[in-house]
Amino acid sequence: MSAAASPAGAAAGPAGVPARARGSSSLDLQVRTLARRSIRRTLRQPVLVVPNVVFPLFMLAVLSSAGKEITKVKGFPTHSYITFIISATLIQGAAGAVTIAGNALGNDIETGFLRRIALTPVKVPALIISQLAGVAVLGFGQSVLYLLVGLAGGASVKTGVGGALVVLALVLLTILAFGSVGLLAAVFTGSAQQAQGVFVIGLGLLFMSSMMMPRNLITSSWFKEVATYNPMSYLVEAPRSLFITGWNAQALELGGGIAAGILVFFLTAAASSMRRKVLA
Repeated sequence: MSAAASPAGAAAGPAGVPARARGSSSLDLQVRTLARRSIRRTLRQPVLVVPNVVFPLFMLAVLSSAGKEITKVKGFPTHSYITFIISATLIQGAAGAVTIAGNALGNDIETGFLRRIALTPVKVPALIISQLAGVAVLGFGQSVLYLLVGLAGGASVKTGVGGALVVLALVLLTILAFGSVGLLAAVFTGSAQQAQGVFVIGLGLLFMSSMMMPRNLITSSWFKEVATYNPMSYLVEAPRSLFITGWNAQALELGGGIAAGILVFFLTAAASSMRRKVLA
């Protein structure tokens, strides 16, 4: 009788979390189970997904069509503006992870899901890490789409297929970094809507970076100074180097290092704050 009842029990749980995950002390099992929930929930929200996918494509079309004259500036690194701007499109799409992750965790806080599941053996790291699964899957898919659209529009990758794969890896790391920012925003605000507002800050920083012009060609001294100290510049320039200049170790280390640093800092802060503010 008990053996027959166990499958049904395994399927039960708060918000679709199987009992085997809630009752298990295995962090790996908990992460995998909650990650599947995160992916399903993310892909079932077209109101968030569609704008996040379409808006960067719209900006790519506008900026690439208006950027032909910019390539004529002396010292501009390429004759193809779409080759130059595609990396900014990829990072703009990655920044949308702030909204997706913040909305998901904010909803879990507002509905009381986290407090209910905190009564089970599910660990806080599993709750936090698994929230990034949805943005990782969605973000990687849209990054592949942007790259294909860019190549179809005339962009080229100087480092070839290997470089294109590294571009996708860098962007995925950046997606996880932005997603961790969204998680911390959700924990601090306790609201899905307020957490989404952080995306506006990220978008503003992107437009104040070397997104549309190389830093060495920016003529305004104050703008050049802002772009130099703006971490968004280095997140954009890392994949851009693979499109235009080749295997630039310094650009890759700066961009990858900044993304990894953001991910570790904000993920750690989100887990710590969740213990104090949400699950206390």
